[in-house]
Amino acid sequence: MKALMIQGTGSNVGKSVLVAGLCRAAKQRGFSVAPFKPQNMSNNAAVTLDGGEIGRAQALQALACGIEPHTDMNPVLLKPESETGSQIIVQGKRIATVKAREYAAFKTSLKMSVLESFERLKRSHDLVIVEGAGSPAEVNLRAGDIANMGFACAADCPVVLTGDIDRGGVIAQIVGTQAVMDRGDCAMIAGFLVNKFRGDPRLFDDGYKWIEHRTGWRGFGVVPFFDGASKLPAEDALDLPKGGGSGAFKIAVLVLSRIANFDDIDPLAQEPGVSLTMVRAGEVIPPDTDLVIIPGSKSTRGDLAFVREQGWDIDLAAHLRRDGKVLGICGGYQMLGTVVRDPLGVEGPAGETLGLGHLAVETQMTEDKRLTRVDAVHHTTGLAMQGYEIHIGCSDGVDRQRPFAMVEGRPEGAMSGDGRVMGSYLHGMFSNDRFRAGFLDSIGGQASSLQYADGVEDTLDALAAHLESHVDVPGLLGLAR
Repeated sequence: MKALMIQGTGSNVGKSVLVAGLCRAAKQRGFSVAPFKPQNMSNNAAVTLDGGEIGRAQALQALACGIEPHTDMNPVLLKPESETGSQIIVQGKRIATVKAREYAAFKTSLKMSVLESFERLKRSHDLVIVEGAGSPAEVNLRAGDIANMGFACAADCPVVLTGDIDRGGVIAQIVGTQAVMDRGDCAMIAGFLVNKFRGDPRLFDDGYKWIEHRTGWRGFGVVPFFDGASKLPAEDALDLPKGGGSGAFKIAVLVLSRIANFDDIDPLAQEPGVSLTMVRAGEVIPPDTDLVIIPGSKSTRGDLAFVREQGWDIDLAAHLRRDGKVLGICGGYQMLGTVVRDPLGVEGPAGETLGLGHLAVETQMTEDKRLTRVDAVHHTTGLAMQGYEIHIGCSDGVDRQRPFAMVEGRPEGAMSGDGRVMGSYLHGMFSNDRFRAGFLDSIGGQASSLQYADGVEDTLDALAAHLESHVDVPGLLGLAR
């Protein structure tokens, strides 16, 4: 019943991928290992077997451990709904939506839930590998902290600090972090890692030794940039690729301001017959696009306004006049309808917003949140698939008479009369290889023999081997207590 924590000098330094690789390396050594992140902030969530939601990175890390994701792996999840407010998920369940300045009052009460979940994981496994959030250098957030040193001290969990050399200034990142932390917190740090090095790592030997000398911390390795990271589900919208592939079938994905569960797109990006474009703010939907995907959103009405600000509503209308096809997933499905009503102000100010009007359905937001894994059958192809639902709101209307899929004998989603506009609440559908191939075939694309899940497993094995080659993995795991 031991634990080790990986913290970072900042956000997006590669903590999630490092923890996934260490989890797989520990599993390969025969350990029963589990991931843990006390507090996460992400709109990319996974539905767990116990009926809750956690950050997508912890679901990937659970896969690396060879176990099912559980809500204890990420007891506090913050899902931003606006620039200043977030939904708070505690042990898998939504408890409130608060402004950023109000969150500090919640943290003290959340610490008990965090430690409860951590202790349950420790009792069930040989090893727990913990991921921090942001940086311990954010000393203005230290009071009541549950994400970094506040957790490490409360749980007596040793810490390894990770810096990102790809950003530049990694010496200042690591040394500067030590400089602003108090002595008690510094004492919890047992060493450091330098991540995302490009080129010959030996060129950094002098810098590495300088960090060791200046901080007194032990270095555990310089990790070269791992190209395979792009094949793993990403959690942060900052990691969204610009696109990929050079296939003949062209798919455009709208990068919404509150995009959620965007890993739905990952399997399509790896299809050899597909050329995928991520359409960002200020860009137009390419006129030669075959399929436009409107992904999930954490703020459907807010992102409807965003779509109109970008002129994408006009682009979509032109795309459909050219006989193009559109698929809306979850929030994207709601946007394609005629109206989205939120009388209780669940996602923001109470009110209603006109939809894009391409599906004859109306959506009503409610306080109830649907969190479930589902087995479904695609209505057009008859192919079975597995997915999950994670949404508030119900959609209904005449186009529901032409469902996208059937779930336990009931219709799910909707299609327009000509079949070119489709909407569904089902996330994760494209991870199903047979369905993905059949769906592409049904809309004029080219299917392939891509085995997406096998590719993720192979990438996790390659990641573990990458760390074994460049990091003192036995030394790192030996720190756990």
